[in-house]
Amino acid sequence: MPASEKTVRRSLLVASAVLLSTALTAPAALAAPKPSTTPSSTPPANMSVVGGERLAKPGTQVNLAAGVPVLPKELSARSWIVADAESGDVLAAHNAHWRLAPASTLKMLFADTLLPKWPATTTHRVQTSDMAGVGPGSSMVGVKENETYTVHDLWLGVFLRSGNDAVHVLTAMNGGVDKTVAEMNAHAKELQALDTTAVSPDGYDAPGQVSSAYDLTLIARSGLQKKDFREYCSTVRAQFPGETKKNKKGKRVRGSFEIQNTNRLLSGDYDVPVYQGIAGVKNGNTTNAGATFTGVAERGGKVLLVTVMNPRKKESNEVYKETARLFDWGFAAAGKVEPVGELVPPRGAAQAGAAPGPSASPGEAGGTGAGSKPVASADAVGGADGMGVALGIAGGVLVLLAGGAFLVNRRWPLPDLVRRRPRP
Repeated sequence: MPASEKTVRRSLLVASAVLLSTALTAPAALAAPKPSTTPSSTPPANMSVVGGERLAKPGTQVNLAAGVPVLPKELSARSWIVADAESGDVLAAHNAHWRLAPASTLKMLFADTLLPKWPATTTHRVQTSDMAGVGPGSSMVGVKENETYTVHDLWLGVFLRSGNDAVHVLTAMNGGVDKTVAEMNAHAKELQALDTTAVSPDGYDAPGQVSSAYDLTLIARSGLQKKDFREYCSTVRAQFPGETKKNKKGKRVRGSFEIQNTNRLLSGDYDVPVYQGIAGVKNGNTTNAGATFTGVAERGGKVLLVTVMNPRKKESNEVYKETARLFDWGFAAAGKVEPVGELVPPRGAAQAGAAPGPSASPGEAGGTGAGSKPVASADAVGGADGMGVALGIAGGVLVLLAGGAFLVNRRWPLPDLVRRRPRP
């Protein structure tokens, strides 16, 4: 396809997504059908058209041609997507807009919404009321009442251990569940993640709480614009404050204990090796959602995002195995396969434009955004290990107005994206 024709096609796709997202009632319903209270075994016949009409269709969407590798055969996920994190090209997808329970991958939206609220050094003494509403059987990092934690500690608990206790403490600091969930849903709309409805801040199963592989990928892409988000999601292990106790001499002391990231492509497991180039993002697992995962990886100058939701195959770590296969395919297919859609930019960027540089990464707690210095290592604060130097990509979303239509340069680089480096 000629470059000019491709540019026009992509511009029209983005423009149509903007028009859909700015409507208040009927068009919004077309873009994001109401979630079902019970999970369906088959995807809807018609889904959201955000990102392109191909993505609204059920089943696998890919443009196979000469020189394009075939998709992996052993894929059992109900929904998945492979996208170029920088250009926004969706290389292939399967039921991309199917609205499913997201589990703890919803914590990406929680983090992207709340991270700008406090500097990492902010401290908070945990009250009994802060822990109210933590669901039974929740994953916990080990937050204790009447102990003081930094915001940095709590975010490590959220990202590494998927700690619902840490989520609820941050939620209490933000004014409570209702306020936090409302802000999350407003942020999802701004990102044009119109399949997403948050009911709980931590992703714990709740009626009507849904997202999609497409939306989770949009949310991850937004979060990765933030330096602190990139640090937390790529940290392999860290020290977490323990409980204050009396030692043998009767002196009150407070130690710490190690926590490790439950993202198995980042930390590895007995049947899953660490994935070359992995740099986050977030995993989840609940009764309704099954296993879910969104990952970002860099290889050969390409940065890809892959989201996998609820593999039907229930083998150990299946969600990571299928993600790894899709990453492998994506890196082999990048530059060869014609995209089937695209990741749209946030509504504000698409409507008003965003200048390159620091303003392309807004609201970053303690940072200046895309123009800030690279993260030298994720163990700079908190004792984490395994992270290397940044990619050092500069720039942001550029929006041009021509002839009354939006012509969007969709290249939205991930500034300072940390990469894994070999561990000793």
